Order: sequence, then C-alpha cells, then structure tokens
Amino acid sequence: MAFIKRLGFFLVGLSIGLVFLTIFLKKKSQETGTEFCYFPNCRTLKDIRSKQISYSDAIGQLIRQKELDSTDINGFLYNGEVDFGKSETKTTPCKTYYIEGMVKDKAAILKVKNCSEKAVIETVAF
Repeated sequence: MAFIKRLGFFLVGLSIGLVFLTIFLKKKSQETGTEFCYFPNCRTLKDIRSKQISYSDAIGQLIRQKELDSTDINGFLYNGEVDFGKSETKTTPCKTYYIEGMVKDKAAILKVKNCSEKAVIETVAF
C-alpha cells in the first residue's frame, strides 16, 4: 500500500476519533458540571473560586456603597484574564494575582491574594 493511501486512512480514522471524543467529553462535562481547565488562566481562576472568599475593608466599603456587587466579583472570577506579568506567583504563603475584567461597562483590575485556605479580594482599580 502506498504511503499516501495509508496516510489518508490514518487521517480519516483520526478525524472520526476526534469527533467522537469531542462529543463524548462535551456531554460528560454538561451532565456532571465539571470543567476542563488546562490553560494557566482557567486553572488559576478555578483555584480561586474553589476557596472561601473574603473581602478586604476597601472592598467591603465599595459593596456597602453599592459601587460593587458580589456578582461583579463572580464575573471577574469566571470571565477575567489573569495578568501573570504583574502577578506575584512565587511568593509564600500567599500568591497575589491581578485579574482584568469589566464591571458595569468599565475596565477594572481586581487584586486577589490567593492563600492555601482562602482567597482575599483586596482592591479594585477602575
């Protein structure tokens, strides 16, 4: 059998397998609610969401003044982009992350201190 013919059979089988795998994993993730996070941004945000979240005094004051809401913070933690260039990922015991996102149609940066037990939302800069 010629190489081109074997390559064609291989690519057809590979494409059928990829389609099957995509359908299977998508169905599994919808049924169980699991999320497949492989990129650093997704993994970092998922790690922060999995912990107990507390707010600093500055964030608490913004929430009391109705300038910020817990749903806005959740929006950051689901749809935000982590700026790893500004973030301090090597510090111990807590790492500091800067998450960029939108709050009420304004660009904002959220500063989060991610410790082993909890995550502390420190500041929001508009």
